[in-house]
Amino acid sequence: MLAFLRKLLGLYTNQPNESLVNEKVRTSQSNISDEKVKKENIESSQKENNSNNDGAPIMKKFLIVGLGNIGPKYENTRHNIGFKVLDYIAKEENLDWETAKLGDITTYKFKGRSFILLKPNTYMNLSGKAVKYWMEKEKVDKENILIVTDDLNLPFGTFRIKPKGSSGGHNGLQNIQDTFSSGAFPRFRFGISDAFSKGRQVDYVLGEWTAEEESVMIERVPKAMEAIKSFGMAGINNTMNTFNGN
Repeated sequence: MLAFLRKLLGLYTNQPNESLVNEKVRTSQSNISDEKVKKENIESSQKENNSNNDGAPIMKKFLIVGLGNIGPKYENTRHNIGFKVLDYIAKEENLDWETAKLGDITTYKFKGRSFILLKPNTYMNLSGKAVKYWMEKEKVDKENILIVTDDLNLPFGTFRIKPKGSSGGHNGLQNIQDTFSSGAFPRFRFGISDAFSKGRQVDYVLGEWTAEEESVMIERVPKAMEAIKSFGMAGINNTMNTFNGN
């Protein structure tokens, strides 16, 4: 750029060839030096953006929301699979739940990731209020939210993880979608099947697991924990490829 300006301004007029060569060499060296400084500044800026004021690395945050209804009455029901999965993670990782605004919350840190686990206490149909509050409070990007919920349309124990979608008639998902005015947020549907007779849907989803279902859950709930960790570590596309339909 400097050489071009010199030529444009006529600074090379009547200059000996040797001087011209030397000028070009100096300009080339200057450009290399400028590029090196620019690269160092970019790397320094990137390092600062990934650390706090003390220089410590900033952990990437994920908000994992298990949907369910509060109280012992609903604790072991199919509709509370979201709570059950998060309770399992907390137990496995020796985490303590704290009752805070709009829900119970705890944090699981793993390999540079911070998984904020939330069980809304708003009841299922008002889950969106808790999700929005904690997303904003913890400054979590919407694509880093994962809603764990039951799904009547999937065979029992199967998983379907998607980056966006409809509520599928699920009141908890619908309320979150209404709160965001969008269905563009990741969700983890845990199949509970539709093994109920006509007119018995409510009784079924609010019913407790059978002994046979409980025996299968021993394997499926830990697998759900693996899927959630994969969501944070490997990304949603890899997680879908690995866990969907399994």
